[in-house]
Amino acid sequence: MARRIYIWLAAIVVVIVLLVAAALTALRFASQAREVDGRVTAAPATGRFIAGGDVNLFVQESGPAAGVPVVLIHGVGAWSETWRDSIDALAQAGYRVVAIDMPPFGYSFRPTDRDYSTEAQARRILAALDALSIDSAVLVGHSFGGRATVEAAMRAPQRVRALVLVSAALGLQDPPGDASLLAHLLLDARMLRNALVASIGTNPWLTETVLRNFTRRHDALTPGRVALYQRPQRVTGSTEAMGDWLQQFMLSGERPASRQPLRYREIAIPTLVIWGAEDTVTPLAQAQHLVKLLPGATLATLPGTGHIPQLEDERAFNALLLQGLSVLAPAWR
Repeated sequence: MARRIYIWLAAIVVVIVLLVAAALTALRFASQAREVDGRVTAAPATGRFIAGGDVNLFVQESGPAAGVPVVLIHGVGAWSETWRDSIDALAQAGYRVVAIDMPPFGYSFRPTDRDYSTEAQARRILAALDALSIDSAVLVGHSFGGRATVEAAMRAPQRVRALVLVSAALGLQDPPGDASLLAHLLLDARMLRNALVASIGTNPWLTETVLRNFTRRHDALTPGRVALYQRPQRVTGSTEAMGDWLQQFMLSGERPASRQPLRYREIAIPTLVIWGAEDTVTPLAQAQHLVKLLPGATLATLPGTGHIPQLEDERAFNALLLQGLSVLAPAWR
């Protein structure tokens, strides 16, 4: 009797595993069917490609050419156009605005060596400044993009006029240590990690759900804004590239300068820290810790907003940003 029960349980487990495998495989095939756009032909006509070191970066620019340069660096899953409200507000205030698509997201080319390390991303930001003939700029980094933003500032402080860190996911308080065995099992196998990314990361049916988990003001997630996040995911190879990025992020264990708290005391660049007061992804305590590390940094919070304040309350965010820049880097008139 017991043996018969064990056989039935084993059979049930096998069936469940096969069903899950079939579902993941179907989602992966669905992602391949969706991802048919060429990056150059699908990229908005409002931007252009520039040399970014080891890749060609897609950038969108606005504002007077003689204005103080402000470079916008997005977080995970976003791209240059998700800064649109801020691009327009900054340009109208007289700033020269550059929004970069950081690979593997958006329309920028992906590195052939699949290097998405913080150091590599920082080098791409600095290479973009070179390509645009910008001697020094204000760098604005959101969420995970804040890591590369800080890394670029640490590598070349003379190129950074001021820093603005928006709900920056810097990992300063993350405990050191190796990734779990489960993480290695899920992400080391390319087919499995691509299936996982296809089921969540590049699955258009879940875009709004993912954004809701990152935001507090869900009324800001209009159909148009949700579709905006989905657009670059139709570029060929998006799922595979995001899988490569995820593997490196989760398993590399990298500790660049931007993840070393003591190095922040060396930053002498004027810094504004903007945070959603109800951010549950990078809680406000992280902002308070960051401001203590950075000499002379100023913290500004946006009530009622979560991890993407520039999306959730664009008017209040842009007002804070412009007010801060008027002190840190006044626009040339």
